[in-house]
Amino acid sequence: MEKSPLCILMVCLGNICRSPIAEGVLVKKLKEKGLYHVVVDSCGFEKYHLNDMPDYRSVEVCAKNDVDISKQRQRLFKVSDLDKFDKIYVMDAFNYSDVLLYVRNDSDKKKIDFISNVLTPGKNIPVPDPFYGSKDDFRKVFETLSDCADEIVDRILKGKNL
Repeated sequence: MEKSPLCILMVCLGNICRSPIAEGVLVKKLKEKGLYHVVVDSCGFEKYHLNDMPDYRSVEVCAKNDVDISKQRQRLFKVSDLDKFDKIYVMDAFNYSDVLLYVRNDSDKKKIDFISNVLTPGKNIPVPDPFYGSKDDFRKVFETLSDCADEIVDRILKGKNL
């Protein structure tokens, strides 16, 4: 019997830096473990980059780590995401507040968490936005999100709550 899909959404401001990296690295790690029943997507709130591919620096840092995010396209968060996704990971407090604007009930709210909380529960440590930073800032974001993805995969494998 095939497992029903588990759906995870990654959210940042523009959906061109952090959330595409988070989506790409998690998808790769899930495939490596044969977890094909998990669906991962990403989105943002800034309309400026609508339908654009991820920032070239995100694409580069991912490519250097054998993760291809070049086919991803920016999309905006929508209220139906609260129905489709089982877990919604945000990168910082602004993203958390943005998603909260769409919450309709406690069930919706329970789906939302800072991605960093998989490593440091309850600390709500932001994943810094590297957009105005250097390539090294993108590398650090990749490393952080890769560590988070490892923990998410481990929790899925052990049947733990996300």
